[in-house]
Amino acid sequence: FGSDDMNLLRECPCPVWLVKPQAEQSYKRVLAAVDVAYGYPPAELETHQVLNQQILEIAASLALSDFAELHVVHAWQAPDESTMHGVLHTPKAKIAAYVEQERRRNKASLDELMRSVPCTLDRNAADYINPITHLVKGSASIEIPALAKELAADVIVMGTVARTGVPGFFMGNTAETILNQIDCSVLAIKPPGFETPVTVTD
Repeated sequence: FGSDDMNLLRECPCPVWLVKPQAEQSYKRVLAAVDVAYGYPPAELETHQVLNQQILEIAASLALSDFAELHVVHAWQAPDESTMHGVLHTPKAKIAAYVEQERRRNKASLDELMRSVPCTLDRNAADYINPITHLVKGSASIEIPALAKELAADVIVMGTVARTGVPGFFMGNTAETILNQIDCSVLAIKPPGFETPVTVTD
């Protein structure tokens, strides 16, 4: 993406849809990138939940309009895994049990989000789309671009920032890293409460 594209993605308060010049007229695969991790402060967690819902609604509508496959991805990590391996020298069986517990918690959060699809769309439309979920272990900035390439996704629907009210913080590092690696169209969404730094002058 060029500098104008990145400025729009950082500062525009409404969704921004950037389309590749050589993109097909209709999409075959839509990839929705959500973040259903639970380790955020309560206010930030609520913002993530609303943003995830918006991403899913827009991605589902886009997939339905183009009769495309809808894929939904959440990249998760086990925060204490590296510490348990290195500093604490935790037994492998205990580490494996901890990682599996984290996987299950993230899967439960993703499943809960996916249960909202029939509520968002007409039941027949929801059945037709039949979203495919991907729960991938690793950093979102690495795993999401890799999955997009593997699927040959035509467009990624994603949020660009999850923190609001932080001066100078218009797009998260993860979102910017993902955008610098993908080679497909993107539909980027701001969270509720986002305030653009751009002002209207007379």
